[in-house]
Amino acid sequence: MPAILIHGVPDTHRVWDGVRTHLSRSDVEAWDLPGFGTPRPYGFGSSKEEYVHWLIARLEQVGEPVDLVGHDWGCILTARVASLRPDLVRTWAGGNGPISSHYVWHPLARTWQNQEEGDRFMAELEAASFAADLATGFDVPGVAATEMARHIDAEMKDSILRLYRSAVTVGAEWETDLAKTTAPGLVFWGELDPACQIEFADSLGAAMGAHVLRLDSNHWTVLQRSAEVAAALEQHWKAP
Repeated sequence: MPAILIHGVPDTHRVWDGVRTHLSRSDVEAWDLPGFGTPRPYGFGSSKEEYVHWLIARLEQVGEPVDLVGHDWGCILTARVASLRPDLVRTWAGGNGPISSHYVWHPLARTWQNQEEGDRFMAELEAASFAADLATGFDVPGVAATEMARHIDAEMKDSILRLYRSAVTVGAEWETDLAKTTAPGLVFWGELDPACQIEFADSLGAAMGAHVLRLDSNHWTVLQRSAEVAAALEQHWKAP
């Protein structure tokens, strides 16, 4: 069975490059979500439910349960898939993506969720300055921040706004179903994440019956602690 890695926002599959260099297995795939480095299907509205349904359809095509991993929004979406379709998931792992009715969206998310402010933000977004913000505000390595910002095109901007506006109450909507997850779980989380605080790692782990790994990093654990994340995943995959 393959391992499937799902990125978050505003990332693409490239966010997993560092982790993948430290993995020994060869059956690892990093998928791009529609609108994030790959075109959206006709009529795709980029809501949280549409991304979940897209993931489920892709996983059904694999033909066997997978080792499913997500970071940021990838964590939120894959946790939802694991709770709705446990038959598709052999193991689950995710980081820095809270699903809790107590979680308060970070300031940038609230900007994107506001119609006027979000549209203005995206219209004015400039790659170099956004990369600098990622580097200084979230300790994203400079090269990675530049690469991340370089791929934020018009389709990704629109996808981000639609996704966040569909997810104002995602914690309250999806939290209860997390208990339906049957796959062995691992939560990896940067303790210094200012946007998704560490207590939400504990609540996610408790809700899904997953082990929680705290890492000395900010939000982008998969970039800042790629070797440690890879080692934790390989140990996790041996457990079932």
